Amino acid sequence: MAFLPFNKADKSDFTPDFVMVIPEAYVDHPSFGHAIISRLIESEGFSVAIISQPMKDSDYRAFGAPKIAFLVSGGVVDSMVNNYTVAKVRRKTDVYSEYGKAGKRPDRAVTVYTRALKKLYHEVPVIIGGIEASLRRMAHYDYWADEVMPSVLVSSGADLLMYGMGERAWWNILDLLRKGVPMTKIKDVEGTAYLSSYDDLSSAVREKLENCEAIFCPSFEEVARDKKSYVKAHRLQYGNSNYLSGKMLVQRNGKDYVVVNPPSRPLTTEEMDRVYALPYERAPHPSYVGPVPAIEEVRFSITDHRGCFGNCSYCALTYHQGRAVSARSKESVVKEAELLTKLPDFKGYIHDVGGPTANFRAPSCDRQKEKGVCKDRQCIGYKPCPLLKVSHDDYLDILREIRALPKVKKVFIRSGIRFDYLMMDKNPAFFEELCAHHVSGQLKVAPEHCCDNVLKIMNKPSFGVYEAFKARFDEYNVRHGLKQYLVPYLISSHPGCTVSDAVKLTLYLKKIGYMPEQVQDFYPTPATRSTCIFYTGIDPETGEEVYVAKDAEEKKVQRALLQYRKKENADLIRPYLEKYGKEGKSNQNCKAKQQRKRKIPKK
Repeated sequence: MAFLPFNKADKSDFTPDFVMVIPEAYVDHPSFGHAIISRLIESEGFSVAIISQPMKDSDYRAFGAPKIAFLVSGGVVDSMVNNYTVAKVRRKTDVYSEYGKAGKRPDRAVTVYTRALKKLYHEVPVIIGGIEASLRRMAHYDYWADEVMPSVLVSSGADLLMYGMGERAWWNILDLLRKGVPMTKIKDVEGTAYLSSYDDLSSAVREKLENCEAIFCPSFEEVARDKKSYVKAHRLQYGNSNYLSGKMLVQRNGKDYVVVNPPSRPLTTEEMDRVYALPYERAPHPSYVGPVPAIEEVRFSITDHRGCFGNCSYCALTYHQGRAVSARSKESVVKEAELLTKLPDFKGYIHDVGGPTANFRAPSCDRQKEKGVCKDRQCIGYKPCPLLKVSHDDYLDILREIRALPKVKKVFIRSGIRFDYLMMDKNPAFFEELCAHHVSGQLKVAPEHCCDNVLKIMNKPSFGVYEAFKARFDEYNVRHGLKQYLVPYLISSHPGCTVSDAVKLTLYLKKIGYMPEQVQDFYPTPATRSTCIFYTGIDPETGEEVYVAKDAEEKKVQRALLQYRKKENADLIRPYLEKYGKEGKSNQNCKAKQQRKRKIPKK
């Protein structure tokens, strides 16, 4: 095995087929999108070179013009989220850069890199992808500019956009290239989008529009001007994200049209195994003198599936990876675990085996296998679907087999457990073994709030489910003589949350004697349901108006209420505790009286 040609280390005259430009350090590990796509392209017989964190024109010229195209990624994390806190303050570190040093990744990296390449090599196609491009494939609300922006295809000038995870689209593109189709002529691949003038729309696109197999989405101008049009566009985009029923979407952006082809079909188990068996070096390029902090958390972690049918309203992964879950085989996952045990710095600990949600490893129901996810029904969340199938048997089997490997001391789960799904499982084996074997002292879970009116908008389970989960978690730990703790993630100022709701959450935290060290204010990222609500004040699921905390002072108060023990917050939150506290305590006492005690059956 060897690293791919790299601009910071390799100076040669060879001309690659593709040059990939990335805003982070070059790390050849399957947790990094650039590593997966570059290795996949290489495995198909094409050559790829990497340009990392270019700052000036000479950096882009490291390998000259590629034979086929430039590839541009915004990185593992959206560049704006990576560069700014929710308060729009520039972050001081970047864990995806050498030494964790900030400042090497430009804002809106996809647009910056593509424009630079088009200026230097205007005749060479540029293909953009990754989560930054994926979330911005159509007109979208941009939190940092506080305005609706056109598709990133318009702002960047890219020739083709790949949304979603990308492998299947790449296999299709590479197959066409082998057949002699020029890159500039490849437009109709599923999982891609492109920009076209109306006159240049293909006859196939026009025919689909006439036959209602393609849908005109409200234009950029309409969604920027009218919030109800924005809500309509959002519903169309989400309603057509199913790979089995999703239609082509066409949206006018200025004088041109963005054409979004239907989504790619998720990878099969065999294809997933193939992708994760590619020859990754599993480390940063050796030319780096200092560490790349991001690799430490994932170096000994295993991705065993993709997709998430949890569909939390604030999560961008649903729009990027999709709700359909596809998983690797047990043999593939265990083989990777064995590989990790042979690395020279392995100390016996597998840090994670999971995905977007660790305990989702199969489609949510049998119907989904044939018809895909439902447009207007959630699989799980505030109101779970009665067709939801719940089982941890396959996941538990994998964990047991990895635990039994000779050099493995512990296998942890850190990628997030859906506690509501776990509570629905009638077989208690996974829950008990989770507590006994897979918690590293603390288990991070995401109740997010305690008020059901807020949780419903988040599409999270009722708070009573979390309380029942916590009680069972505590009892299992007592049974096994373990002192382990839950670390609940909480969001302040989420759409639907008032100061009164924030006070109720504070009273609950006081009751259990817990104060989070860090609180995440709601962060509006492009394309999510919560961001749509934040911008429009309308829930696209129900059409109802929703309260949104936008005032900077109120957001500060909601955040401070959750960190009620901090002395610097005392004067700020006191008036609100006095105003809403009595009402909140009364509601909690009433709820406590009504709550049933739940016991775990003894073995």
